[in-house]
Amino acid sequence: MYTPDNGKIWLATGSERVYLDPAMANRHGLIAGATGTGKTVTLKVVAESFSEMGVPVFIADIKGDVSGMCVPGCENKHIRRSIDTMGIENFDYTSFPVRFFDVYGRLGHPVRTTISEMGPDLLGRLLNLTDVQNGVLRIVFRIADDQGLLLLDLKDLRSMLQYVADNAGEYKIKYGNVTPQSVGAIQRALLTLEDEGGDIFFGEPALDISDWFDWAQDGRAVMNILECCELFQHPLLYSTFLLWMLTELYELLPEAGDLDKPKIAFFFDEAHLLFKDAPRALIEKVEQVVRLIRSKGVSVWFITQNPMDIPESVLAQIGNRIQHALRAYTPNEQKAIRAAARSFRVNAAFDTEAVLQELATGEALVSVLDEKGVPGVVQRANILPPKSSMSAVEPAVIGTVIANSPLCAKYANAVDRESAFEILTAAAEEAQKQAQAEAEAREREKQRAAEEKQKAAEKKAKEQAKAKKKTGSSRRASPVEKAAASAMSSIGREVGRQLVRGFFGTLKK
Repeated sequence: MYTPDNGKIWLATGSERVYLDPAMANRHGLIAGATGTGKTVTLKVVAESFSEMGVPVFIADIKGDVSGMCVPGCENKHIRRSIDTMGIENFDYTSFPVRFFDVYGRLGHPVRTTISEMGPDLLGRLLNLTDVQNGVLRIVFRIADDQGLLLLDLKDLRSMLQYVADNAGEYKIKYGNVTPQSVGAIQRALLTLEDEGGDIFFGEPALDISDWFDWAQDGRAVMNILECCELFQHPLLYSTFLLWMLTELYELLPEAGDLDKPKIAFFFDEAHLLFKDAPRALIEKVEQVVRLIRSKGVSVWFITQNPMDIPESVLAQIGNRIQHALRAYTPNEQKAIRAAARSFRVNAAFDTEAVLQELATGEALVSVLDEKGVPGVVQRANILPPKSSMSAVEPAVIGTVIANSPLCAKYANAVDRESAFEILTAAAEEAQKQAQAEAEAREREKQRAAEEKQKAAEKKAKEQAKAKKKTGSSRRASPVEKAAASAMSSIGREVGRQLVRGFFGTLKK
C-alpha cells in the first residue's frame, strides 16, 4: 500500500513495518512461493501501490485471477484480522483503473503487431532458423523494403517468400543466393506459428505500447492486464508476444538514469512457466532487458514458485525479494530451500531455512534495497491485504470495462490494408492476364495464317479446275472439216515435195 506520508510502499508488517523505496523499485523484484502461499495477493498489493503512486502497470495474467482488480474488494474475517493486527488506518476497498488486453480479442482489446515491426532478427531467432535461413529471411525483408512492399501479416511474408524464390536468379547478384530449401524451411516454420494463432497476432492496428502509459482522473495509473490463460497454451505465440513487447519497450523509452520512481512496472505471473522450455531467444532477450532496462526506469517483477526456476543471470539482477513458504518433500526441493535461504541477508533473530518451511499463508520473508541500494536484513512479516477484489470477475464485467475503455474504438476491428500480399497477387494476376492475352494473340495469328493458306490453296485448286475444264471442253472436228483438213494436208505435202525438188533438183521416192 502506497503511503503518501513517506512516499514509500508499505509491503508488510512483522516486528516492524517493511517499506519498499520506489527509487529502488527499478532494481526489479521477485515474488516466490509454493502454490497457495499468497503470491498473487502480494502481486496485487505491490501493483496497487504502484498505481496509487502514478506508475503504470503491466501484468501477464496466466491464471486469470488478477482480473478482480477492476472491482472493489469485500470484507472477510482474514482481511479484517490483517487490518486490525497491522494497525492499518483508513483502509478502503476500491477498484483500480484497469484495461484488459487479449491476443485473441475475447477478454480484452486485441493485441497485434506487424511482421515489419517484429523484424527479421527477432522473427528468425523465434522460429529457430539456421544461420543460412536467417540470411534468406533478411534478404526477403530487404527486398520488400527496397520495393516498398509492406509486410504486415503472415500472408504478406509468405507471398514475399514465394516471390523471391520465383525470382531468385534476378536477385542473386545484388542480394545473395536464395535456395528453395531455405524458403521451404521458413514456410514450414511459419505454418507452425500460424497454427498457434500467429495469423491473429500479426496484423493491424498494431498495439502502441505508449497507450499503456495512462492515468485516471484521480492521478492513479492504469493497470494493463494481458489475459494469458489461452495464450499460454500456445508457447510459441506467447514467446513471440513477449519478445516483441520487451524489445519495443526497450526501444521506446529513453535513458533516464536514477529516478524517484519507475516509469512503468511489469509483472510476469507464473514466471517459471515463462522460462520452462522457452526459446533461447526469449531467455536472452529477458536477460538483456533485465540488465539494461533499469536505466530506462522500468521495474520488472517475476512471480514464480521457486527462485531456482529463474535463470541465474536474471536472478542476479533482482534486488527486492518477497519469499513465501516453500515445501521440501524431495531432495531437490530441500536443495532449493537452502539456495533460497542463502540468497537473503541473515537475520540473527531466526533460522531463515527453517522459517521458509514454517511460513503461513500470507506470510513471507521480505528483503528490499535501502535508499543506498544495499539489501536489507531479511524480515519475517505478514503481507498487507489488497484493496481490490481477490477473486476473478465474470466475463460480462470484463466486457463492460472493455466497452468503456477509450482504446476500444482504436483496436476493436482489424484492418487489412494494401500490402505485399495484395500487391504481389495483383501483379501475378496481371502477368497471368498478359500472358493469356499474348497466347490468345498468337493463336489468332496462327489461325489467320492457316485461313490464308487455306484460301490460297482453294484459289489454286479453283484455277487448276478451271484450266482443266477449259481444255476438256474443245469440240471434235466434223466430216467436212476433216475432209478439208485432209485436202489441206495433201496440198501441204505436195508443196513440200516441190520445194524439195527446187532445192535438190530431184525428188526421192
